[in-house]
Amino acid sequence: MVLRRFVVLLVAGFLGSGVAVAVDLEKGKEINGTCAACHGDQGAGGKKGEYPRIGGQRVAYIENQLKSFRSRTRVNIPMYPYTQERELSDVDIKDIAAYLAGIELSNRMPTFKGTEDALTRLLMVDRVMIIPRAEGNLEHGEALYQKQCAACHGKTGKGRGMFPMLVGQYTNYLKRQVDLYLKGDRPHDEEGTVGVLNGLKERDVQDILAYLTSIQEPTE
Repeated sequence: MVLRRFVVLLVAGFLGSGVAVAVDLEKGKEINGTCAACHGDQGAGGKKGEYPRIGGQRVAYIENQLKSFRSRTRVNIPMYPYTQERELSDVDIKDIAAYLAGIELSNRMPTFKGTEDALTRLLMVDRVMIIPRAEGNLEHGEALYQKQCAACHGKTGKGRGMFPMLVGQYTNYLKRQVDLYLKGDRPHDEEGTVGVLNGLKERDVQDILAYLTSIQEPTE
C-alpha cells in the first residue's frame, strides 16, 4: 500500500521534539474527504485563494490552526462545523495534519509518456500547484522578507516549527490574512495584534508577496 495504516513520525522534524508519535494516515485520508469539499482532494485549495492550500503545509501549523478553529480562538465561521460539530479529537487532528503534510504538490507540469489514460493525466495535473507571479519590486521584497520574515518562515518560505509555509500559497489569501492581522482580527502568532506586519507599508507587503511567488522551486 502507498499509505501504511499506521505510520510513526519522528516529530523532531515536525513538532520540534524527539518523541515518536503514531498517526493513522488512512484515518487522515478519511477525514480529508470532508476537507476536500473546499480545499480539494490534494489540499490545493480553490476558487483562486478563497480556500487556502493546505496540502504540504507544516504538521505543527495545521494542528495549531485546527485547535484554534475548534476553540474559536481563531474566528473562521466556515470552519466551525468541521471542527466543532464533527468534534475533531486531538488524535483526529494529528491524523489529518500528518496526511495533509505528506501531500506533495509539484510546481512543474508533468511530462506525459503518451501511455497514460485520460484519468491518469487528470490526476497528474491535479497535483500541480503553480501560483501566478504577483507584481512588485522583487529586490525590495527579498530584502524585506529575509530581514523581517525569514527567521520564522524560513529563508525559502517553507516554514519552520509552528510557523507556516508561505511559498506556494495563494497570494490573495496571504494578503487577506495580513489585512486581518492589521485590523486585529487575527493575532500574528505570539505577537498578539502588534508585530512585524504593523511596521510594513502596503507597498512593502505587496513586494514581499511578489517575491514569494518568484521563489517557487520545482519539487521533482
